[in-house]
Amino acid sequence: MIFRKAAMVIVAIVMSFAAVFTVTLKDSVVQASSHYQSMEKSLNAIMNDSIMKSANSSVTVRKASTGEIIYQSNAGKKVTPASTLKLLTSAAALETLSEEYRFRTDLLTDGTISKGVLKGNLYLRGQGDPTLLKTDLDQFAATLSKMGIKQITGDLVGDDTWFDSIRLSPGIDKEDETHYYAAQISGLTLSPNTDYDAGTVIVDAKPAKNGYKANVTLSPATKIVTVVNKSKTVPKGYKNTLSIKRQPGTNTILISGNVPVGSAGSKQWVTVSNPTAYTLDVFKQSLASKGIKFAATSKTVSRQVPANVSIITSKQSMPLKNLMKPFMKLSNNTHAEILAKTMGRKVYGTGSWNSGLRVMREYAESIGLNPSEWVFEDASGFSHNNKVTSEQLTELLYQVRRAPWYGSFVQGLPIAGVNDRFVGGTLRNRLTTAPVKGKVVAKTGNLNSVSSLAGYVETKKGETLIFTVLTQGQTKSTIPTIDRIAMILANS
Repeated sequence: MIFRKAAMVIVAIVMSFAAVFTVTLKDSVVQASSHYQSMEKSLNAIMNDSIMKSANSSVTVRKASTGEIIYQSNAGKKVTPASTLKLLTSAAALETLSEEYRFRTDLLTDGTISKGVLKGNLYLRGQGDPTLLKTDLDQFAATLSKMGIKQITGDLVGDDTWFDSIRLSPGIDKEDETHYYAAQISGLTLSPNTDYDAGTVIVDAKPAKNGYKANVTLSPATKIVTVVNKSKTVPKGYKNTLSIKRQPGTNTILISGNVPVGSAGSKQWVTVSNPTAYTLDVFKQSLASKGIKFAATSKTVSRQVPANVSIITSKQSMPLKNLMKPFMKLSNNTHAEILAKTMGRKVYGTGSWNSGLRVMREYAESIGLNPSEWVFEDASGFSHNNKVTSEQLTELLYQVRRAPWYGSFVQGLPIAGVNDRFVGGTLRNRLTTAPVKGKVVAKTGNLNSVSSLAGYVETKKGETLIFTVLTQGQTKSTIPTIDRIAMILANS
């Protein structure tokens, strides 16, 4: 009963943001009225402190009721947005693909079945579904088993041609490649759990006996990666120095360092090179678990499905409106890039970054945004070369209020101070006290020397404001300062 009451409160918070903001945007800069002079004075003091003076910043605050700009500081300055760029990506995706869009994965064959033998090839064709799990592959294998199949004479084929063959966006460096936030993008990919970090495997290293290597498990189990374990279990009380990294350009995962007895060890979501091959490897194990074997001459390969095939079964993802939560709450870079390529595929017939980012730019222009104020080379906000102004981001946040899918958009945004990961998201440990807790619904952004926050805030008087704070190049973290700005708005 307590849980249900808490859930109702959370829903009420989200719906309150979805129910407001009928605004008329004005392009001119408007000085704060007397009602906002106290807020303006407090914000000016923050903008003049040493931390904000050391940063390149851009700040804009609007009234949601009219679109009037009530505060600005360098509102027209282009700053790296980091993950607040996902606000544009999610809006463009909802508009282009629709709230009900679902990714699809097909199991097909060009063969025939006779006496438990599938005489032909087995195909797994993807559309970039980031929510495909091992349990889905197990279900595919179970379907084949129910059909009486025990052996397959042909190849196991993965079709990832829904997207192009470029796997990494331009802003990703070699040292980034091991990390979950820089996973390769493929038309056929797999997630290790329901966080849906597609293209990664969970590597869990735990202490063994003193002097022995750490015990290592992979989830899901896969032979596509090679684990080189150079770790050592050390006595209790020693420092945990475990490192788990995939070597760039390979599928070799190196585990090194010390793990103390009695410690939790280390668990990392590590990217794989070639998500297509990873998905096929895990699927082959699912088939083996059902007693389905391949002929000695069979191979596991990637190529496009031919015309003369039959669909055995399919799996559809959750609708896009539901994917918005793991995507935006957890700020999933892979989801953003998959959505960009999916938009490109739908509009221009090519699942590439060039076509996907083109769709995003055209969507921005269609709602009245200024394309000259937006520079981006990915859809996730990972690149430091991405630039936008706070004025444009607040205008985007105003414009989306007019869209029929706005409810899906806003319910994906993190809610300040709410501990549940799929409610509070990246704001669950920030702005945790009254009156600001639960009053800020916004997208965070963080890169090295870049921090940002953009969204909606309910004031003490019940008014809703639209705000964006962008900072880069700071010598110290600006997150506490950004949170102070949010608190001032909530208290106004």
